Amino acid sequence: MAYRRVARPVLFRMGKGDPEVVHHRTLSALARVSRSAPALRLLGGLRRRHPSPRTVFGVDFPSAVGLAAGMDKDGVALKAWPALGFGHVEVGTVTAHPQPGNPRPRLFRLPASGAIINRMGFNNSGAQALAARLATTGRIGVPLGISLGKSKITPVDEAVGDYLTSLRAVYPFADYIAVNVSSPNTPGLRTLQDRAPLDELLAALTTEAGSLAWSLGQRRTPVPVLVKIAPDLTDQAIADLLEVCVDRGIAGLIATNTTLTRPGLAAGDAATAAEAGGLSGRPLAPRSLEVVRFVTAHCDLPVIGVGGIGTVDDGLRMLDAGASLLQLYTGFIFGGPPLVTSLNKAIAAR
Repeated sequence: MAYRRVARPVLFRMGKGDPEVVHHRTLSALARVSRSAPALRLLGGLRRRHPSPRTVFGVDFPSAVGLAAGMDKDGVALKAWPALGFGHVEVGTVTAHPQPGNPRPRLFRLPASGAIINRMGFNNSGAQALAARLATTGRIGVPLGISLGKSKITPVDEAVGDYLTSLRAVYPFADYIAVNVSSPNTPGLRTLQDRAPLDELLAALTTEAGSLAWSLGQRRTPVPVLVKIAPDLTDQAIADLLEVCVDRGIAGLIATNTTLTRPGLAAGDAATAAEAGGLSGRPLAPRSLEVVRFVTAHCDLPVIGVGGIGTVDDGLRMLDAGASLLQLYTGFIFGGPPLVTSLNKAIAAR
């Protein structure tokens, strides 16, 4: 309650209410914490741990609740997230080429709906810069996922080479790789979810992951490769995608990314809802649950459930739908660290 009543109103007023200013300032503060052992101990002491250990796609997770990609794209605050109670951290989405992303403003809050619209456009410093930072940072105590996307300057028909460049750069530091082919904010990206281009991409990535595992001599099996899917796909399109993923040895799915639809928004958010971009947060919850249920009913691949988790009940419903792990993004913005603690506590008590 203290976060919602005190901290959140202060944060939401920062930078004249510009959400991206708040994001950068908060990330900078957490980056300073991440570099300070005393601060990390203090932060960790303030957040009670409630472990719910599980092994998913061959990776050991200390608890079920993780941080979704997009919050810490360039991995600048990596050691702060586990201290806040997250059981895994997914950085990125990163691209082969550094890129500034789309013009600002590109991030919008819909407070009455508990939602966010973004059209960030994969703003990041590039895969090589992330790899250099991870080499300095070292292990963070929880599994690290790295989300890969296509550079905007790369034509869609050259996407495979672009993803492979990123994979080679970050592979040694990843506990799993997430293939983002579902963001609505990079032109043409979602066409990579279609059967033929997806098959080509996943064949190349899984083959390269196997080669890298052997060349590095670090693992007997390659780092797991997961695919993040859009909530806007039809059931038939999801079924086709699952068939490709199973055929190509994909380790799991992340469901779901943001949506281009505008379901269930409060009347007070109507003007902001007209902004272009992907919607995340509470209105996405019903569709994310539907997709998770569909995936788990039609294949045996484990699923990381993400989308609309803003309360403990939301998270428990996602697990009941078949998700093996959870991720937070918008829910964390509106609910703060107390949401992580409450979710961990409820899951551990099951």
